[in-house]
Amino acid sequence: MTRFPAAVRGLVTAFAALLAVTTASAPARATPGPKAPADFVALRSVDRTIIEEIRYATAHNFVGERITGYRQPLCILTRPAAEALRAAQSRLRSTGYGLKVYDCYRPQRAVDHFVRWAKDPDDQAMKTEFYPDVDKSRLFEDGYIAERSGHSRGSTVDLTLVRLPAAPTRPYVPGEPLVPCYAPEGERFPDNSVDMGTGYDCFDTLSHTLDPRVQGEQRADRLLLKDTLEGLGFVNLAEEWWHFTYRPEPYPDTYFDFPVSRASLTRAS
Repeated sequence: MTRFPAAVRGLVTAFAALLAVTTASAPARATPGPKAPADFVALRSVDRTIIEEIRYATAHNFVGERITGYRQPLCILTRPAAEALRAAQSRLRSTGYGLKVYDCYRPQRAVDHFVRWAKDPDDQAMKTEFYPDVDKSRLFEDGYIAERSGHSRGSTVDLTLVRLPAAPTRPYVPGEPLVPCYAPEGERFPDNSVDMGTGYDCFDTLSHTLDPRVQGEQRADRLLLKDTLEGLGFVNLAEEWWHFTYRPEPYPDTYFDFPVSRASLTRAS
């Protein structure tokens, strides 16, 4: 073994101790999440007049808590889908209506959160409002929950109509009494949207867009939303009056997982 003078050994020991202290005290660096492709945009950068009420960034949803991946209450879409919504908003505003979005791009980690929740039979905190007549054990079989969602491809949006000018929807208070999502408009959770016959994310056949039990103004407003969007390239999911996908999709086979956040966008929006 090579021997060093005592002074040198002292310097080496002091340097090692300083290095250990510096390393221990260095702040941890946050690992950035994945980024969205360049053609994903914040809807408000395309049309600031469309109301955004991103339910999964709140506790007012069928799970009952903020959903994984929703870091900000933000609607993100592929640019073609966002521009088609701007065109729809322009058409509707001339008739006294406007759009309100509940959900847009949805990361895969959020879908995974839904799946974990659906597999827990004991967690039924929001059943009274969102799935009062559906046994939770049937959520997969009945198609209400799936391991993949078209929302994760970036061109699917959940939305409704509002009459202009629209007053804000009051905040949901966790733990407040729940009312079935298909109850009459004056009884269920107040929403500043038009009455579509059910609330958003209502797990019930009454949510089927053309359910024959939904008539009068409720049916007319569902058809107004459907006809307006389908005239601009969107396709409605027959089981959900609020669910539309823009076609052709820029990413028909890709399920993204970047967080819902302005920081995820390649360009500032």
